[in-house]
Amino acid sequence: LTPDTLTYILNTGGLVFPPLTFVPYDAYRNRLYSPDELMGDYQVGVTGSYSHTLDGRVYDHYVNNGKDHPASILETLAQRLHDHAITDALEELIDGRKVVAIMGGHSLKRSDPNYIKVALISGELTRRGYLMTSGGGPGAMEATHLGAWFAYRSQAELEDAVEMLAAAPIYKPMEQWLDTAFAVKQKYPLQDKNGQYPESLGIPTWLYGHEPPTIFATHIAKLFANSIREEGLLAIAKYGVIYSPGSAGTIQEIFQDACQNHYKSFGVVSPMIFLGEDYWKCKKPVFPLLAQLAAGREYSSLLAITDSVDEVIQQIEKFAATL
Repeated sequence: LTPDTLTYILNTGGLVFPPLTFVPYDAYRNRLYSPDELMGDYQVGVTGSYSHTLDGRVYDHYVNNGKDHPASILETLAQRLHDHAITDALEELIDGRKVVAIMGGHSLKRSDPNYIKVALISGELTRRGYLMTSGGGPGAMEATHLGAWFAYRSQAELEDAVEMLAAAPIYKPMEQWLDTAFAVKQKYPLQDKNGQYPESLGIPTWLYGHEPPTIFATHIAKLFANSIREEGLLAIAKYGVIYSPGSAGTIQEIFQDACQNHYKSFGVVSPMIFLGEDYWKCKKPVFPLLAQLAAGREYSSLLAITDSVDEVIQQIEKFAATL
């Protein structure tokens, strides 16, 4: 702005936010992140190269300045401005889209049968026009985006990719986990169909920055405030949420979603589909309690539990047909 323009804006009631040069991120960005932007400086096979990526540099700054309780109000405001900008860009991306979320444990191994089940569900729903969304991290979250990435490839290619990834079954050590993912992307670049490329949306947080974001998501809405991320992720999944096996975090999300459905907080009641009958009925008996909680409510008819990939997809499509 020229001095005269700046003076005019301020004198007529405008508000001008200054450049925030003390943070390693753009607090006023007008778009979501891409994997290349966050992880572009990562070097396969080089220990410690993650710290040189934008994602790593932002995480180090976040940790060194108090994480979610920074000592400086300037840090707090910078984080909030950033998350506001990301939320705005996120709303633009999902406008008019059929969003389905998959929740599940970050510790789900790439070698676990449920990993490829999640990928198969995500791939098929992507082909049917849904925007698949997750928390954007490892485990079931990564499987969600892997499935979308392979939406226009064969199941044999997907199975080969999962076998490659299984050489580093969990996200620790981080470098091995990332190296195998980069190897898969190099072997299987994003494949289009009639000029259309599959998309998926990851919504991770720097609060859990020790878990690297999946590089298979085409759009990444990375936030500082986990509370905004948790509620927002469930709120935008108006075409349903699929729950693969998970622990405390996933169970928290289940009841947060149930609360949104119970009170119709966002004006929409949407499906809650549980993948794994034995897990959700016996090992973590959430489903019987949820069914009891939902009795007499609109969302009681939108609860489902199954071990079948096809049944999960049918439940999503059944609900979509009513909208």
